[in-house]
Amino acid sequence: MRTQDNVIVLKNRSELELMKVACRISAEALMVGGEAVKPGATTASINKVIHRFILSQNAKPSFLRYNGFPASTCISVNNEVIHGIPGSRVLKEGDIVSIDVGACYKGFHGDNAYTFPVGEISGEAKVLLEVAEKSLYLAIEAAKTGNRLGDISHTVESFVESTGHSVVKEYVGHGIGRIMHEAPEIPNFGKPGRGSRLAAGMTLAIEPMVNIGKEEVDTLKNGAVLTKDGSLSAHFEHTVLITDNGPVIMTKL
Repeated sequence: MRTQDNVIVLKNRSELELMKVACRISAEALMVGGEAVKPGATTASINKVIHRFILSQNAKPSFLRYNGFPASTCISVNNEVIHGIPGSRVLKEGDIVSIDVGACYKGFHGDNAYTFPVGEISGEAKVLLEVAEKSLYLAIEAAKTGNRLGDISHTVESFVESTGHSVVKEYVGHGIGRIMHEAPEIPNFGKPGRGSRLAAGMTLAIEPMVNIGKEEVDTLKNGAVLTKDGSLSAHFEHTVLITDNGPVIMTKL
């Protein structure tokens, strides 16, 4: 998803207080969704419990009707990278399920994603999840004041490729706040020392998308994104606040 403009918005204290609530709700909604992941569950049933939880917190699902999206969460299974639409698909033992969920509270958004195993998964799937999740946390470590966006991007790409996996390049992370997809765009590839300098008050949704196979993807007419070669894909995301004392993960419970 591309951002709407090139203006990077720094958040003040009162705005960050509202974002903290939105991020907490988003993180708890993701946890609720993860607890519903089990063999025999449908992706629609997982979406339903997430939807109900967000509403119970006096918040709104950020994704529902966003650019026409018909559900409250993106649920992507196996070779689906992102933007999977919940429906009648039944999960089975050995699947991996990426859940991406956002909540809007009093005009501010939180956004996070996690790839869950369904029961016992293959060894290569376990490694994929470990690599993708570690790449996210390494990227967050690079999100320090004085560094540049390219330092985040390069950190993801260099680590992922060192393990023999690939990063998706057609879709990127983004700024977040009053608008779900604010500037700046945060690719998962690039050169260090390039791009905007990170400053306190920036709020970023950092989200590596990692494939076992090649990086190329296909985007279906309904917006769902799949690996072109059919290989497994994993997606992890946190909303992160840049501070003078280091990055703060706003969607970490």
